[in-house]
Amino acid sequence: MSFFNNFQSDRFPGPITGNPLHGLCEKVCIQVNKVFDACMKQVTEENVSVTVTDPVPANPALPLTFLSAKNLYARGTITNLTVDRLNDKPKYARVKGDVNIPIEVIYLDANGVEGKGLGSLTVSEDVILHVPEASIIPFTIEAVTGAVCPEGTFQGGSQFNVTACITVILKVVVEVELLVPSYGYCPIPPCQEYNQELCATYFELPLFPGSAPTQTNT
Repeated sequence: MSFFNNFQSDRFPGPITGNPLHGLCEKVCIQVNKVFDACMKQVTEENVSVTVTDPVPANPALPLTFLSAKNLYARGTITNLTVDRLNDKPKYARVKGDVNIPIEVIYLDANGVEGKGLGSLTVSEDVILHVPEASIIPFTIEAVTGAVCPEGTFQGGSQFNVTACITVILKVVVEVELLVPSYGYCPIPPCQEYNQELCATYFELPLFPGSAPTQTNT
């Protein structure tokens, strides 16, 4: 029996007036990433050394003046990852790893030309998270990251020392298929076209100072 036929049953209420499920028309299997657990860490790191690569434009005139830096992507990469289940809490595990955060550094060179380059920040994580039991489809550990560097100084060559405000969210994720009630497909309304009314502000001015706004015919 196929998936579709297997789940056509009377267990799912139809659209009945007064029923809180009124309007629901079907059961839908969706493929999603289910988050079993997550935690967030926010830290301020000072005197962090950042090496800038791939400068644009190339070969900036030294010395450089730091302007700002921030993360390029919301997803960080995890290296040196270990997940060790706790003997006294089998549904939990010690999760350790280094989260790498790609950043973009903005600076001025000695000629006053603004440039940018790529760098990275690394945060070590050692936390306790709930992990699901063993299954054919395994769980993964993901990192959602954010970082800004409001201050920094040039150290020579391609090195900066920065103060970094860092956010790291670790998540235990499994790609699953969930059965959910559905109201059907989303209705998509037509787009509202952008129309720049060049004279609108002018026409809204009063005819004389302190008088009522001008009434225009549309």
